[in-house]
Amino acid sequence: MELQLALDLVDIPGAKQLVAEVAEHIDIVEIGTPVVINEGLRAVKEIKEAFPNLRVLADLKIMDAGGYEVMKASEAGADIITVLGVSDDSTIKGAIAEARKHGKKIMVDMINVKDIEDRAREIDAFGVDYICVHSGYDHQADGKNSFEELAAIKRVVKQAQTAIAGGIKLDTLPEVIGAKPDLVIVGGGITGQADKKSTAAEMKRLVSGV
Repeated sequence: MELQLALDLVDIPGAKQLVAEVAEHIDIVEIGTPVVINEGLRAVKEIKEAFPNLRVLADLKIMDAGGYEVMKASEAGADIITVLGVSDDSTIKGAIAEARKHGKKIMVDMINVKDIEDRAREIDAFGVDYICVHSGYDHQADGKNSFEELAAIKRVVKQAQTAIAGGIKLDTLPEVIGAKPDLVIVGGGITGQADKKSTAAEMKRLVSGV
């Protein structure tokens, strides 16, 4: 089980400072959608250059032009790129095909997918690398979480790794680990803490089963 740090509400200097604090305790650093909107793919490029030993995920939430957008993210240094599960099949397949050309990976974000089990089965057959259940910011405000969705995709996914994101904190992490995803994605549960390094270290210890 691996740990991904999601960066959403920072600029590039702030992102570098945050990652420097916790880099030894995370596996993947996510350049979140708000950062990409504010800073562009330059944020992906600069974080990858600053932390070459970390995998960098570009959370583009691609909805169309999958091949082109994956190409541009790959050129910027992204190792993993996100595509929305509600996208057209051709968009997801185009993203996968382009990622393979560059040795990159595709994560499909299942946010707002209505029939999550059937769609996960379809997407898994396309050959994506990760399928992620995600309680978005607005969902979290309504008290929702993704544990049932994770259980649903784990019933049907045969090839892809599974991931979970949305509102995960140190006190809820044991429940998340019990659901057995391959990847745990944490944002404010680390970035919002006074001692980010020790929080990340404890989270990494827990997900690693040490």
